[in-house]
Order: sequence, then C-alpha cells, then structure tokens
Amino acid sequence: MGRGRAKAKQTKVARDLKYRTHETDFGALAKELHGDPGSSSDRDEPEQSEDWPDYGPSRD
Repeated sequence: MGRGRAKAKQTKVARDLKYRTHETDFGALAKELHGDPGSSSDRDEPEQSEDWPDYGPSRD
C-alpha cells in the first residue's frame, strides 16, 4: 500500500525513455568509453585531499 504514486511515476519515466527520440553523439560516447588520449581533463583535477583537508588522515 502507498506505492501507487511511486509506481505511476516510474511507469511514466520508463515510457518517456522508451519512446523519446534521442540525438546521440556516438563519437563522443566512444571517446568517453575508450579514453581519448588528447583529453587530459581527468589528470588536471587536484586530488580530493587538497580540497578537503579536514577529512583526510589525522595529523596528531
């Protein structure tokens, strides 16, 4: 009981995904999946410990 609204929303989303036409850029998808050697955006990001020093290992 109480799942009617949630199930209706899931059904609506599923139908939307099934019947909507998508303009897919397969070239960009292939680059993302295979790793584009010319793109270094992943390597340019600083380590997470630099952004959040309070949550790293304790320095006691």
